[in-house]
Amino acid sequence: MNAEPGPAVVLITGVMAAGKSTVAQLLAERLPRAAHVRGDLFRRMIVSGREELMPEETEEARAQLDLRQRLSALVADEYARAGWTAIVQDIVIGEDLERYVARVRTRPMYVVVLAPSTEAVRAREAARHKTGYGAWTVEALDRGLREETPDIGLYIDTSRQTPDETVATILAGLAQARISTD
Repeated sequence: MNAEPGPAVVLITGVMAAGKSTVAQLLAERLPRAAHVRGDLFRRMIVSGREELMPEETEEARAQLDLRQRLSALVADEYARAGWTAIVQDIVIGEDLERYVARVRTRPMYVVVLAPSTEAVRAREAARHKTGYGAWTVEALDRGLREETPDIGLYIDTSRQTPDETVATILAGLAQARISTD
């Protein structure tokens, strides 16, 4: 991706406290025409009847996650159609990643997976003002990321990187992050 990427979708994913929000915002600020699409916003829009995804997922929680991902893909496509680079930030791991990539119609599309160590995630989670982990453990989500998520896009171990260094790594590695249309 050069300084003028034109319309595209960049998905930044990883476990909770991997740095997705910060990195997505910084990346969007570095590009000349970009929108930051926060996937969690679609979850929070459900005012009543919301069911959180837990380790033992229910059919309703899965349906709500699917809706959230469909909505963020549609919004990203619309931003790209209007000439923006849509930076989508959300937890899209396991089988959900291939489904998400298939939902996004815009090409080029890029997938960036932030994959810090469990130790780094625990330290980041402890330093945050919000708590992401409840019923989930860092190890369980990390296992889902490393063992159940397809190896597509650019994986970055951000354990020892600053957010600015991660953005530089993303910009330097976008050829690897690009999703093939084959």
